[in-house]
Amino acid sequence: MTVLRTSLRNFLAHKGRMALSAVAVMLSVAFVCGTLVFTDTMTATFDKLFASTASDVGVSPEKKDDAQETGKPETLPASLREKLAAVDGVAKVEPHATSQQITVADSRKKSLSPTSGAPTVGTNWDDSQKKSVEITSGHEPHGPGEAVLDADTADKHHVKTGDTLRVIAVPGDFDVKVVGIATYKTTNPGAAVLYFDTPTAQAKLLGSTRAYSSYGLTAASGVSHERLKERVTAALGSSAGDYAVRTAAETKEEDKKELGSVLDVMKYALLGFAGIAVLVGIFLIVNTFSMLVAQRTREIGLMRAIGSSRRQVNRSVLVEALLLGVVGSVLGIGGGVALAVGLMKLMGSMGMKLDTGELTIKAATPLTGLAIGVIVTVLAAYLPARRAGKISPMAALRDAGTPADSKAGKVRAAIGLVLTAAGGAALAGAAGADDAKAGSGLLGLGVLLSLVGFIVVGPLLAGFVVRVLSAVVLRVFGPVGRLAERNALRNPRRTGATASALMIGLALVAALAVVGSSMVASATEQLDKSVGADFIIQSENQQPLSPAVVKAVKSAGHVEHVTEYTVVTAKITTPDGKSATQRLSAVSPTYADDVRAETVKGSLKDAYAKDAMSVPEGFAKDHGIKLGDRLKVVMVDGRPAQLTVKAVTSDDTSIDKGAMYTDIATARTYLPADKMPLTGMVLAKAADGQTKEAATALKASVEQYPQIKVRDQSDYKKLIKDQVGQLLNMIYGLLALAIVVAVLGVVNTLALSVVERTREIGLLRAIGLSRRQMRRMIRLESVVIALFGALLGLGLGMAWGATAQKLLALQGLGVLDIPWPTIVSVFLGSAVVGLLAALVPAFRAGRMNVLKAIATD
Repeated sequence: MTVLRTSLRNFLAHKGRMALSAVAVMLSVAFVCGTLVFTDTMTATFDKLFASTASDVGVSPEKKDDAQETGKPETLPASLREKLAAVDGVAKVEPHATSQQITVADSRKKSLSPTSGAPTVGTNWDDSQKKSVEITSGHEPHGPGEAVLDADTADKHHVKTGDTLRVIAVPGDFDVKVVGIATYKTTNPGAAVLYFDTPTAQAKLLGSTRAYSSYGLTAASGVSHERLKERVTAALGSSAGDYAVRTAAETKEEDKKELGSVLDVMKYALLGFAGIAVLVGIFLIVNTFSMLVAQRTREIGLMRAIGSSRRQVNRSVLVEALLLGVVGSVLGIGGGVALAVGLMKLMGSMGMKLDTGELTIKAATPLTGLAIGVIVTVLAAYLPARRAGKISPMAALRDAGTPADSKAGKVRAAIGLVLTAAGGAALAGAAGADDAKAGSGLLGLGVLLSLVGFIVVGPLLAGFVVRVLSAVVLRVFGPVGRLAERNALRNPRRTGATASALMIGLALVAALAVVGSSMVASATEQLDKSVGADFIIQSENQQPLSPAVVKAVKSAGHVEHVTEYTVVTAKITTPDGKSATQRLSAVSPTYADDVRAETVKGSLKDAYAKDAMSVPEGFAKDHGIKLGDRLKVVMVDGRPAQLTVKAVTSDDTSIDKGAMYTDIATARTYLPADKMPLTGMVLAKAADGQTKEAATALKASVEQYPQIKVRDQSDYKKLIKDQVGQLLNMIYGLLALAIVVAVLGVVNTLALSVVERTREIGLLRAIGLSRRQMRRMIRLESVVIALFGALLGLGLGMAWGATAQKLLALQGLGVLDIPWPTIVSVFLGSAVVGLLAALVPAFRAGRMNVLKAIATD
């Protein structure tokens, strides 16, 4: 109890000094708990939606790994309905006609499709829909010219009953009038949904009134879902393998599995950034307790003198850390719930509606947050507590401070240098690797070892780097600058720990900046080198192009030629007797002009002749393929063909790396029309000297298709840059938490340092140092520490990024581009961060009463 009372008294006595450490714990725990609450809420929301839409037993086409991806909705024969209705135990059969290969546009030719990545769904209205939605305005759809729109899409795009919408589907385009608005009974996760009567959905979405996309079966009273599934499977007989028959529970589980893969990526990515923030927070806590122990040296000595054991002193500091962890964690749990609500609001603004009323907080979430906060804080305080226990009573009463161990410092420096050297060797090995998988392992090892090495060797580096920085930055400020330099060098271990916290975040920023910039530069170079087409036409939502779109593009004026590109799935048998399922790029012969793929043997133009093909260099070597060899090619759902190898393409590219080419007419010869994949992309070449006119004509030709974008090469380069930039900005935003915690560490170190140097500050003021000079000294000390951390972080990050680029070069991204404007901006920004971090400590130092400061023990 004495230890607890002493710890509680010390904690409350130094609550101001503990505040920033508590904030660091709070932020870290909030990020962890917020991530868990957010993902659990999303999972619960989708679970409720899946449960409300699943039939007792569902029958749909079986998805096969080697299936031909046509881009058209998969269907089942309408005749299957009677067969399913005759199964014993089936009370009702509800056929569904659904397609996600549609785009919906309003009267202004503006797309109503979600921008969040959620699908646009067209489906038939029947009794099963009433489980999840209800019509709150208008009436059900009747006839081919009517449709019902979901309420969220209607609100977002200001659509009301009576408005006309254009539906762009694979079988063709058609207009409908909105006759009703349907509101979800559960949360709509962001999809745009349009409902039609069943015959319209069959004809307009699936292309046939003799087909459905799936069937929903209702079990008769007393018949279990599992039993009904068994009966349905038995009734299907030998053709059961062509169908996926699932109970409601299995359908829900399958839907959860597909969603779970996306949510898991999001969850673990967010938790990864939270882990970085926790790691940075450890440095802050270690520094805080180290300085508090140093400032209470005499107090600890008195405790030892009156009988306290080393263990009791050690335990007293650890109990303070426990209290700090509990307070910070409790605040963090509350902050995590608030963060989850904020993320839900953000997703709502992006189109994914999540109801905050369905916020899901599992019991494990606060327990996890509390455990992380407490364990991390106690572990971080262990070393300072151990040092406190080593203070001898006589040394403490002489104000000798915590024991210094020069031998330990030398051992630490040696370990740090060894780890750094090992990390550098691993990075060098990764840069010289010939295999991306092996190189990735070496890269990960190199990042880990070099990071730990820099952290451990930080105090040694501080002595050198801070002096160099001071010579450049501080010496111009005269005696004040020299005082700031000496203060930064006074305790290299403390300076190294403070700078290391900032170093971690900035190293990741620099590495990602180098990788992102190199990717953009490499892609731009490949476009300039390989793409000869003037225009690239594709769907913004990555869906294939409908025949109507391709026809419209081909009809545009001022165009020399149009090239179609699609991919077919085929089983290829090579001369060595091996067979493998491969993706075969089926293109128009003009593709040889539009994309200048380098060949090591033969000519690509020859590969686009009838019954000809090309193979990539690596594939040819692995299977002993030579020019003129005839390969057996069986296109899935089509007839077998014998294709002659007319070209071998180089693997030294990032565009279509590893692609096999054949003429699109050849693919159409061996595939039935209904199994031929839709065109994935169209390239166009302007007529000589008519580029501007061709651009205008192409854009006019697809004007009624808002999902189709016509881009020239500069537009495409900008698209790549914007996509990479958006990803990096999102990552930078997440890393900002770690940087904020690191800045709090600088603030806390300076604040405690000011308290530690109270008498010294009083003496400096007494001999003539003005308040303004005092504040400047503190600010300059902060700036040089921040710049030290930035220099280490940026240097380390650029090394990581350059190594990662060498691995990307194995995939054809061979340009290393250092984004110097970003690197310089981050370095200068670190100086600003240092200035801001010193504002409060410098203000407090400047306001000290000189006489009281000198009289301080």
